[in-house]
Amino acid sequence: MNAQPVLEVKDLCVAYGKVEALHRASLRVDAGQIVTVIGPNGAGKTTMLCAIMGLLGRSQGRIAFLGREQDAVEVERMVALGMNLVPERRELFGEMSVEDNLLLGAFMSYRRGRRDQNEVMEEVFRIFPRLKERRAQQAGTLSGGERQMLAVGRALMGKPKLLMLDEPSLGLAPLVVREIFRVIADLKQAGVAILLVEQNARAALQIADYGYVLETGEIVLEGPSADLIGNPKVVASYLGLGGKR
Repeated sequence: MNAQPVLEVKDLCVAYGKVEALHRASLRVDAGQIVTVIGPNGAGKTTMLCAIMGLLGRSQGRIAFLGREQDAVEVERMVALGMNLVPERRELFGEMSVEDNLLLGAFMSYRRGRRDQNEVMEEVFRIFPRLKERRAQQAGTLSGGERQMLAVGRALMGKPKLLMLDEPSLGLAPLVVREIFRVIADLKQAGVAILLVEQNARAALQIADYGYVLETGEIVLEGPSADLIGNPKVVASYLGLGGKR
C-alpha cells in the first residue's frame, strides 16, 4: 500500500462533553478499494463518518483527502473536493420527486460550473433502473429499498471520489440487501473508493477489500477482509448467529 491513499485518517478523537466517543482511530482507503468498518451499536462508527465529513464541528486528529491534509474539515469543502456521505437515515426530501432529489445531489458541482447533470442522472438510472421508472414519483412514497437506492443515487450525482455509506442495509429485506451490496461492488469497478460502515458484518466483509473492527470508540482489529472473516474473534462476535440479520 505505497500509493497515495484517497483518504487517510490518523488518531481521530471525538468527545461529547466528557465522554470520548472515538479514541485515536486511524484508517485509510486506497483508490479502487472498498473498506469497511464493522462493530456493535454504539461503537462510534457513525461518529467516525460524521467527523471525517466535517459534520461534528470539533474533532482532533489528522484527516488527509486526496493527498491534502485538511486543516479545517467542513462539510461543504469536503463535498466540493469529492467526498460524499449517505447517512443512515437517508434524509431525502419526501415531498419532492425522485428526479428533483437527484438533481439536488448535483447542486454543489453545478455551483462550481459543471453542467453534465442530465448525463450523470442517466448513469444513475443505469445503475438503478427502478429509479428511472419512479422518476416523477414523490420520494416519500418509495419503499425502503427504493429510498436507499435514491440516497445512493443522489450521492453519485456529485461524482464523488470517495463515497461513505452508513448502514446501507439497515431495515431492508434480505433480497434488497443483496441488491444494494451488488451495486456497491459495481461502484468499486467503476472507480469509486468506498468507506462502508455496516452492522451486517458478513455482507460487508464479503465485498470489502480491507476491514476495521471498532469497539467502544477504538479500532481493536484490522486487516484484509479475507483474514477478518477467518479470525476467531470476528467469527465469535460478528459472524455467528448473532451476526446474522
